[in-house]
Amino acid sequence: MHKRHDHSRGAPRRGFTYLWLLLVLAVGAAGLAALGERASMAVQREREAELMFRGQQIASAIAAYRAATVGPVPQLPVELKQLLDDRRSPRPLHHLRQLYADPFSGQPDWVLVTTEEGRIAGVRSRSDAPALRVIDLPIPEPGQRVRVSDRLFMADGMAPAVVAQGKPAAQAPP
Repeated sequence: MHKRHDHSRGAPRRGFTYLWLLLVLAVGAAGLAALGERASMAVQREREAELMFRGQQIASAIAAYRAATVGPVPQLPVELKQLLDDRRSPRPLHHLRQLYADPFSGQPDWVLVTTEEGRIAGVRSRSDAPALRVIDLPIPEPGQRVRVSDRLFMADGMAPAVVAQGKPAAQAPP
């Protein structure tokens, strides 16, 4: 006696399994994309936090350099390297321990914010990445995004309105 095989019963089941597998793969891909987006945002937040720290350190060092001026007229540095080893007085001063790299470029290639005399009053990043932390940044023009490079790190008492956005900093040897 022969058993009769009905192939028509298995076909819909195989089709259903295939659709189920496609659905599981689509959900998994969406989950991985969301996880990648989250990781990217975490890296961006970390870089911005490090940018805030390093920029404030440089701005404080510029203010300390100005305050340590010998004589009646306070001076600002001409190069960031002067913050590392200030030899204007008999005892050398070190306003900054190291020349920090911009966290977005990995290089000490800050854009110098200079006075009309060419002295450094502050720095900013050269990155055009959109800024996540925008609460303390200027409001952009309609249709424009706030960028990381919009954040200025100025020495205390230096108004951003009286300085020119200058040239990139010369890279110091590592």
